[in-house]
Amino acid sequence: MANTAKPDLRPANPRFSSGPCAKRPGWTLEALGDAALGRSHRAKVGKSKLQQAIDDTRSVLGVPADYRIGIVPASDTGAVEMAMWSLLGARGTDVVAWESFGAGWVTDAVKQLKLDDVRVLEAPYGEIVDFAEVDFDRDVVFTWNGTTSGVRMPNGDAIPADRQGLTICDATSAAFAQDLPFDKLDVVTFSWQKVLGGEAAHGMLILSPRAVERLESYKPAWPLPKIFRLTSGGKLIEGIFKGETINTPSMLCVEDYLDALAWAKSIGGLKGLKARADANLAVIERFVEANDWLGFLAKTPETRSNTSVCLQFTDPSIVALSDDAQAAFAKGVVATLEKEGVALDIGAYRDAPPGLRIWAGATVEASDLEALMPWLAYAYEAQRSTLAQAA
Repeated sequence: MANTAKPDLRPANPRFSSGPCAKRPGWTLEALGDAALGRSHRAKVGKSKLQQAIDDTRSVLGVPADYRIGIVPASDTGAVEMAMWSLLGARGTDVVAWESFGAGWVTDAVKQLKLDDVRVLEAPYGEIVDFAEVDFDRDVVFTWNGTTSGVRMPNGDAIPADRQGLTICDATSAAFAQDLPFDKLDVVTFSWQKVLGGEAAHGMLILSPRAVERLESYKPAWPLPKIFRLTSGGKLIEGIFKGETINTPSMLCVEDYLDALAWAKSIGGLKGLKARADANLAVIERFVEANDWLGFLAKTPETRSNTSVCLQFTDPSIVALSDDAQAAFAKGVVATLEKEGVALDIGAYRDAPPGLRIWAGATVEASDLEALMPWLAYAYEAQRSTLAQAA
């Protein structure tokens, strides 16, 4: 058994959580000094900042001018459920899932909304659904990047431009790190606390003209709570998409999001953000290639996420353990890394296979990931020694 020495170099920032994610490099509380605290979000200063958040989102992501962007309650979950409750039921629905959050949207469609005509297409962790089986003349609900599996859509080629149904895309761990083909997407949602490292509880809802047309021509059979209502008298509530939020937002969180967007623009916008995430993934890829005891949960490189990077221990002696023993081994590795203060919150999601989940989005520095990699080997060997002693 190898005796891996404790590395000398430590990450300057050990925060590799997949949400809330690391703040941008150089962030301090002073960045929020201009927040409109103690002021109404409906006052001129509040509305101005909310509108700026919408405008800067459009600029950085490249959202088409005729798409609406709104700030909504309850993070990405609120945005997705607002879309599902408001839009679905007009035609048949396909719900696509290959990890836990996609599975949550399946539950919403089947058990909560109880749609009359719904098909569920699922793939196990590490794989992705064959989109050739998806019927885009029906409404389709899917995640772009599986946060808990590290599996992402390689591109939007499978989505036809002449589709009849709407595409509702949960893009919360993809936005600002991956290309989102807005011409193929009718609803796009995300939250501030992912790739830009913003604060939680606020969601973003982006609607295509086709989605707006559905909202104004279709009334769901079920009642809608106030925080889900996007229309009034059969017309879109345009104020929601001009910074007039449905409920009171945190102006401190708004200021933090504005700061993150300003940083994004300063490093080259979406191109710069994607480059940083890709460089971070490359650090992990090089380490995995050099160490045969570790592998990606994503089965193919084309679907490998550059944000929520999910890893498994592939050593045959670990794979041969029971599920509970594998989970205990992974938890031991995570605990060692946290005790050493070199990696925080990198355990696999509770519903995912045992392993590690390392956030590699744009706010993470490649140098910190470089410093972390030898610590993975150290913690792995330490846990193997513990396992051998217990045998």
